[in-house]
Amino acid sequence: MNHLTEQPPLLTPNAVLHRASEHLATRFDGIFNEETVERVVYESYTALARTATISTHLPSLASRFAQDRLTALAQSKGAIAKPVPEVLFVCAQNAGRSQMAAALLRELGGDRVQVRSAGSQPAAHVETFVAQAMGELDIDLAHEFPKPLTDDVVRAADVVITMGCGDACPVYPGKRYLDWHLDDPEQRPLHEIRRIRDEIRVHIDQLLQTLDVPAHE
Repeated sequence: MNHLTEQPPLLTPNAVLHRASEHLATRFDGIFNEETVERVVYESYTALARTATISTHLPSLASRFAQDRLTALAQSKGAIAKPVPEVLFVCAQNAGRSQMAAALLRELGGDRVQVRSAGSQPAAHVETFVAQAMGELDIDLAHEFPKPLTDDVVRAADVVITMGCGDACPVYPGKRYLDWHLDDPEQRPLHEIRRIRDEIRVHIDQLLQTLDVPAHE
């Protein structure tokens, strides 16, 4: 065995996921039991691992993903209040359109709206030119990552906006569904991605008006 490449016990994926489960069980104490939290954490890790090309930071990403899923599930159950409207953007890979839309809504809506995004067939990473186009607006996507579409985030959303994900998104009564017809930025040149980005900005401005949320200038 090569001891130079062997991970210290505290840094193994299982150890990191176990600590994340303990932390989240404390955070959601009184809402979910420890077994439920642990199941969501490990399910989140497995879901992300299906498309990950690099596993170095996967346990920490899974912890973030699990926390967001547990929050969404608690909100859908009414265990956590929703003081602002919640919007979910869904596209096929969660690597382009839905990432740009979520980032623009966070930037323009601020803390007056809750934003999530997901993909029906998530990619391994956010498209490079998509991140570059958003960086031109001083919006950093460096810490964003494609996430699989899960039932809990759909249930928590007030508005679900699809962008070419077909029939993958489940439909629940009492929610507002929109479908934005936008070109897929995958493998497109930067100038075309800028055009798609600007089209999304127009849609976001209109969405904020319907949500009665004034946009930041």
